[in-house]
Amino acid sequence: MKSEIKTPLILGIAILAGVIILSLSLSVLDSQPQQTLGNTSDQSKTSSNSDLSKIGYKKAPELVGISGYINTLPDELQKKIHDHVVLYDIWTYSCINCVRTLPFITAWDEKYSDQGLLIIGIHTPEFEFEKDIENVKLAVTKHGIHYPVVLDNDRKTWNAFDNNYWPRKYIADHEGYIRYDHIGEGGYQETEKVIQDLLRERNESLGLNTSSAKEFVKIDEFDSSGFRTPELYFGYDFVSGRNQLGSPEGFKPNQDVTYSIPESKQLHNFYLDGTWKNLKGSMKLISDSGSIVVPYSGKEVNIVIAGEGNLQIKIDGKIIDSSISGKDVGTLGRIQVHEPGLYNIVQTDTTEEHTLEILVESPGFEIFTFTFG
Repeated sequence: MKSEIKTPLILGIAILAGVIILSLSLSVLDSQPQQTLGNTSDQSKTSSNSDLSKIGYKKAPELVGISGYINTLPDELQKKIHDHVVLYDIWTYSCINCVRTLPFITAWDEKYSDQGLLIIGIHTPEFEFEKDIENVKLAVTKHGIHYPVVLDNDRKTWNAFDNNYWPRKYIADHEGYIRYDHIGEGGYQETEKVIQDLLRERNESLGLNTSSAKEFVKIDEFDSSGFRTPELYFGYDFVSGRNQLGSPEGFKPNQDVTYSIPESKQLHNFYLDGTWKNLKGSMKLISDSGSIVVPYSGKEVNIVIAGEGNLQIKIDGKIIDSSISGKDVGTLGRIQVHEPGLYNIVQTDTTEEHTLEILVESPGFEIFTFTFG
């Protein structure tokens, strides 16, 4: 065969062989199971931890900027994190959505802590009074929290997780890779299934014979109203795009304002009477007495408040009946404010529309938000 014919022929055969080999390689790759970031139990069973960093999983960040520790010490906590499945719960004690998740989280702590689960509560405040460690300690005791809680007052750990929500739960496996991420309430069985699967994976990896329970914690979930008043903020720094102050005087940052309540009132708005100081995160009563009126829809009403105060709760112009009083309302519809935090004032079985009135008899009383369930 002539050399001018032979050389192109050999080159063509080589190219064809290369194409065939490449096609076979791609076919093999396509047949492999594809991993995605998420929270399925199948994923936790089939993934090889040594390969997790290569398929998009991130390691949980360090706890940074911590200003206080409850139920633990810094060195002790770092040792516990090693080789444990870690549930990081980002919460704050005056957030009703956070509070509703706590019965599940404390139950998981009791059930799985001996099997390799470590829960860390990352307490990231929304309001200034939540930065006081003594206030947080009271909340920890109130809710029966025995796992470590760290104070993230400057949101440095919050930012390290790139978080924007309360509450939020991340679960890292025993090698530190985040394998689950859940925002808000709900998803409790799904979350517990992930805990069980990652504990099983941990114990197999470490050569332990500890068996993990298959049953789920049985606690009734709160069933929120489908149509309810949104959260109402009293601080001028929180109301951009959601101003629901119905009194005609409006917000006046850092000023003492004497408010009035108009005859016509709208659902989902709040109205003030008396003189109140406009603060970044709240309003503080300056006059000897004042009142707050809220036409609302929902089956649960909570307020976040501070300062000393004696409150009288009325519904539709009458002292609230004991049958619908929240757990923090005493006899004759009264609340004695004794510490800053979340107070439950109305609790009904079904969604209802009412006009709520709070009569305040003590100057210095401070209100931050209304939340509705």
